[in-house]
Amino acid sequence: MSLQALVVLCHCDREKTSVTSWSLLLYCCLWCHAGSNLDYDRCINDPYLEVLESMDNKKARKYEAVKWMMVFAIGVCTGLVGLFVDFFVRLFTQLKFRVVQSSVEECTEKGCLALSLLELLGFNLTFVFLASLLVLIQPVAAGSGIPEIKCYLNGVKVPGVVRLRTVVCKAMGVLFSVAGGITEGGEMKGKALLSVQFQSISLRKIQFNFPYFRSDRDKRDFVSAGAAAGVAAAFGAPIGGTLFSLEEGSSFWNQGLTWKVLFCSMAATFTLNFFRSGIQFGSWGSFQLPGLLNFGEFKCSESDKKCHLWTAVDLGFFILMGFIGGLLGATFNCLNKRLAKYRMRNVHPKPKLVRVLESLLVSLTTTVVVFVASMVLGECRQMSSTSHSGNDTLSVQGMSEDVNSSIKTFFCPNETYNDMATLFFNPQESAILQLFHQDGTFSPVTLSLFFLLYFLLSCWTYGISVPSGLFVPSLLCGAAFGRLVANLLKSYIGLDHIYSGTFALIGAAAFLGGVVRMTISLTVILIESTNEITYGLPIMITLMVAKWTGDFFNKGIYDIHVNLRGVPLLEWETEVEMDKLRASDIMEPNLTYVYPHTRIQSLVSILRTTVHHAFPVVTENRGNEREFMKGNQLISNNIKFKKSSILTRAGEQRKRSQSMKSYPSSELRNMCDEHITTEEPPEKEDLLQQMLERRYTPYPNLYPDQSPSEEWTMEERFRPLTFHGLILRSQLVTLLVRGVCYSESQSSASQPRLSHAEMSEDYPRYPDIHDLDLTLLNPRMIVDVTPYMNPSPFAVSPNTHVSQVFNLFRTMGLRHLPVVNAVGEIVGIITRHNLTHEFLQARLRQHYQTI
Repeated sequence: MSLQALVVLCHCDREKTSVTSWSLLLYCCLWCHAGSNLDYDRCINDPYLEVLESMDNKKARKYEAVKWMMVFAIGVCTGLVGLFVDFFVRLFTQLKFRVVQSSVEECTEKGCLALSLLELLGFNLTFVFLASLLVLIQPVAAGSGIPEIKCYLNGVKVPGVVRLRTVVCKAMGVLFSVAGGITEGGEMKGKALLSVQFQSISLRKIQFNFPYFRSDRDKRDFVSAGAAAGVAAAFGAPIGGTLFSLEEGSSFWNQGLTWKVLFCSMAATFTLNFFRSGIQFGSWGSFQLPGLLNFGEFKCSESDKKCHLWTAVDLGFFILMGFIGGLLGATFNCLNKRLAKYRMRNVHPKPKLVRVLESLLVSLTTTVVVFVASMVLGECRQMSSTSHSGNDTLSVQGMSEDVNSSIKTFFCPNETYNDMATLFFNPQESAILQLFHQDGTFSPVTLSLFFLLYFLLSCWTYGISVPSGLFVPSLLCGAAFGRLVANLLKSYIGLDHIYSGTFALIGAAAFLGGVVRMTISLTVILIESTNEITYGLPIMITLMVAKWTGDFFNKGIYDIHVNLRGVPLLEWETEVEMDKLRASDIMEPNLTYVYPHTRIQSLVSILRTTVHHAFPVVTENRGNEREFMKGNQLISNNIKFKKSSILTRAGEQRKRSQSMKSYPSSELRNMCDEHITTEEPPEKEDLLQQMLERRYTPYPNLYPDQSPSEEWTMEERFRPLTFHGLILRSQLVTLLVRGVCYSESQSSASQPRLSHAEMSEDYPRYPDIHDLDLTLLNPRMIVDVTPYMNPSPFAVSPNTHVSQVFNLFRTMGLRHLPVVNAVGEIVGIITRHNLTHEFLQARLRQHYQTI
């Protein structure tokens, strides 16, 4: 098989088709086809209608109450997992820094700093090695978890994302990777994904009397709540977490879900707050620590009368910082994308040990850079216990105990501190607080070097085989950038009214917004984290400018990684020019279908030779319109008008065959000639007349277990089919496993009936048709699929504009969208692949070529 053929089979995006690497394409194929789309649309079949008939108001209220209980349990579990990870991260980090600090202080005088470096390397390499091993056990535990959540909520099933093993590996991996000192932030992303996995475990293990919980549609709502709870627990921002789930994660939203998601976020926030406040301060029930990452209180010193948090003049600087942050974020995303492609070509196809070695190399390099930069590039600055007006001293009085205690004196004499070590030899949260609340602590040179080093290390780290996030590193990089701008404005322009903490916060927002391209939710998260509502306007303006600037060059970091994996993610809306296309231009006319009554051998053959997840249920059109046309011109004209306005699969396939033959690729021409062996009919006879003549002659008798003959014409291959409904692959497999069939000598009424609970008993892991032993079933037995198909799925006309098709597909959470003409004949089907940006762009180019 050629490289281009593999690209076509994998349905990878057009960006990867330019890569002439088999390993990259193979990785794309494995990730794309390992999972499938999710069924968010309800299947209104007979078993489901039986459940609805038995449902009354009392059961409906009980069902709703159970939903609220599940949402509350998700929030509590998320808070407890956050507490567990935070406790051990603090324990391991304090142990590491206490040992290394004691060694540095001792070896500074004795000249044995190499021993201190080896001790730090021992801690970091051990922790990162353990995190990498956990990822080898469950590969989906790697990374931030946000791309997986986006895919899941968008309707794409990610393999293994809701397994118990993933929960354990993710929690422990986040713990060790953060303690290992690499430039990543696993806290927020780890909680978001863990909350998703906890709820899924609960749904699998607890058996409800309400079958609605055993469906992708119900699970989707719990996943949305879990994603919001993870963000809320990390930042103490329940409203921001809710908006994050809406903006960044959920593709489908409804009004009733809003209160549940907010309630779940509140439960996660206050569960974490309750236990952290009790453990650290001994005052149970005081709620003093709202989130894992708290930005503290922003206020000017009482002695500085000129200081203001921000003024209208500062908005101009904030807009400029947003522009620079967008440029920096686009640069970060571009570099990380190149690294990700390199890993997909040269690291992922190799043995798993290579991924562990890459993680250890990153940890080794990071540790050496941090140690050497603190020893060589750091400045020893004077500490003073009294306030000073200059920027070269540190005012200790009035500082919070946590911020003051995080000052590091490494490699410096008494009464001085090392500004570079204060940033590098502290947890990332403490370093952020230093940049937000210390005044005059860091020199411009130190801030510039720290930003450059942390920028490069974070870009290299994101994507290795450890649980790693980007929120905290991006906030830290941006805070250093903002603090640098404040120092320059104070020192060189003389703007004494500037509050450095505000510029550090705006810089953090600008850089983070330039990387992840979030606006509404990130604005609210930062406002809730600072408890300062007056920051709303500058943060919002900065994030908007950063997003617009970054979007001019590339996408957000999460969208980039989703696209690299070849996931058919649907955007919020299509481009305006896509409305030049209609449903007939993007649908797939070559259908695999089943009949209402189909033999078992035919069903098994279809299931084993295709990978489709749904099949149209159809009957053949054998009506004789010619008789109706005789003697009545009005009826004749009406029928001719109907036929002229009806799109047929045969005509559409012939048109596409012509376009394929005109394609310059010889391989595609050969493929077309191989499949279309019959000659074209003479042009002098009208296509409508040919179809009517063929309708007058009965079609070859096609039994469900017969294959089309190679001698058939295009119309015989793509003959009109009346559409009756859709049936899923999982439903057909369930019917075969349970022996739901009848013999030719019996009536279809003798066929066994399955309840909704029996149909969904194997959810979410339905049996694979290739693993089933069907030797006990008579292949000539017949299956009546009509009670189990969805007789009323969403459908569109061939003339429907693409924007309408897209909005219907995305809003309703569909997996398949039949295209049905004016007389009820199915002419094609639209899936997620047909609505991706790359596919629509390709169809639009073909449209322009035919004009």
